[in-house]
Amino acid sequence: MPEVDLVFPRAWIEFQDPADSDQVFRCDLTWLTSNWTCIFGNGCPGIYADAPEAGCCTLGAHFSDKDDEERVAEWVDRLDDEGWENRPAAIGKRGKVTRKGWTETDDEGERKTRVVKGACIFHNSREFPGGYGCALHGLALREGVHFVETKPDVCWQLPLRRTFRDVERPDGTTYTEVSIGEYDRRGWGPGGHDLDWYCSGNTEAHVGAEPVYQSSATELIALMGQAGYDVLAARCEAHLRSRSALALHPASTTS
Repeated sequence: MPEVDLVFPRAWIEFQDPADSDQVFRCDLTWLTSNWTCIFGNGCPGIYADAPEAGCCTLGAHFSDKDDEERVAEWVDRLDDEGWENRPAAIGKRGKVTRKGWTETDDEGERKTRVVKGACIFHNSREFPGGYGCALHGLALREGVHFVETKPDVCWQLPLRRTFRDVERPDGTTYTEVSIGEYDRRGWGPGGHDLDWYCSGNTEAHVGAEPVYQSSATELIALMGQAGYDVLAARCEAHLRSRSALALHPASTTS
């Protein structure tokens, strides 16, 4: 199997957020210096064997909050039929794209993008003349912006994972711990173990020309700010120079 075990030694670094003294970043150097890269459209078999062309877009995208949904909505209004295959499915009775046409609520009441034809409504099929893959990603390319601006938070963050935890020190002072690490199968909950294929720990996806902290720099800056990223990048560079055998990602070292 090309996928490595989920449990292996990792190297973490902690440092105070230069922009906020009440925050401490805890970053997974093992993941951030790995050679993972998204291979969607370039060998990705999809998370489900019966939907290989959909990659990880089969379930639709849950919005992180109302602001996330509103931001995406502004970009949806700029999509046309040439760039969005499923746009007709989002058109309401008055002949215009409606919010109800491209969103839905799951069984737990959470807001997300609709699933159409077995994938997110923004997923364009390989046969679509306007381009295979995410219509919002394609829009970003055409508009000359990064897809961090156009896609739902979960889509541009995966497989980066940011979590927050309140920590109390022995002296009674507190701070917010912001962890930046790998969104592996466990991040999806119990169902993550049932996915037919998953990229973050798979050697097939650890073929990037740059380490994650460089290839995903824009995403990391969005998650932790420029000042925090600058410190992280320096720590990642030092980690790579050290070449600690116990702290390298096994999916990168065996790919």
